[in-house]
Amino acid sequence: MKALKLLLLVFALFSTSCEKIDKDCPDCIKDKIKDFSRSSLCNDASAAQYIFQGEYIYVLSEGSCGVDRCAQVYSENCDLLGTLGGIAGNMRIDGVVFNEVAIFQKEVWHY
Repeated sequence: MKALKLLLLVFALFSTSCEKIDKDCPDCIKDKIKDFSRSSLCNDASAAQYIFQGEYIYVLSEGSCGVDRCAQVYSENCDLLGTLGGIAGNMRIDGVVFNEVAIFQKEVWHY
């Protein structure tokens, strides 16, 4: 009985992080976030929606638990546009400095 309770508790803990995904996200982005939430090592990982070059894009950020972590940038169609940060400190997507032109819309998920 204790094993069953423990199993249910573990399942509840892991499934709740995926339940916080904004319902308006495209399905493929929801899938990316679910996969990302399972592999992220940081307890402050998040995903946010921005407008970038006239399109909605999604940034999946690893959080602050490592100095060389990258944020993955996806289009609405789940095409990987690039990564931000990392060891090189990249701040460009499609040749444009991301934080100079991207307009934050909302957080769509957090750990």
